[in-house]
Amino acid sequence: MRPDVGGAARRLLREDGSVLIPAVLADPVLRILLRDVSARVAVDGGKVAPGVSGLLWALKAAADQAEAEAGSAPGTPAERPVSVEISTAEAARELGCSEGYVRRLVRAGRLRGRKVGPVWLVAEAAIVAPETERAA
Repeated sequence: MRPDVGGAARRLLREDGSVLIPAVLADPVLRILLRDVSARVAVDGGKVAPGVSGLLWALKAAADQAEAEAGSAPGTPAERPVSVEISTAEAARELGCSEGYVRRLVRAGRLRGRKVGPVWLVAEAAIVAPETERAA
């Protein structure tokens, strides 16, 4: 039995069964999906379906656009894209591997990151699709 969804949820559901995700929700939805996909890939050892990759990139683009439109003050667009960096521990959890392996990937140039003092930071965008980051 399907629960009764509120009016807001009904407005997001289209007649063909697809769901419209507002740009302001793209970032939180993307983060949730990435955690699930990362865990699934770690368990299965496989790759995500091409359709899933496309969806993740579309959500990333929508989140970036919403952030750029929000700007730093009302009516002020962001000057440049903001890069979010996460610790090697967070990256390891997302990728399903050890921190040492994440550091080796960064040192080898296979994952975008940098060392700040004694701490390694990894570009969160590199976790979204490492294959694309390497190809760029």
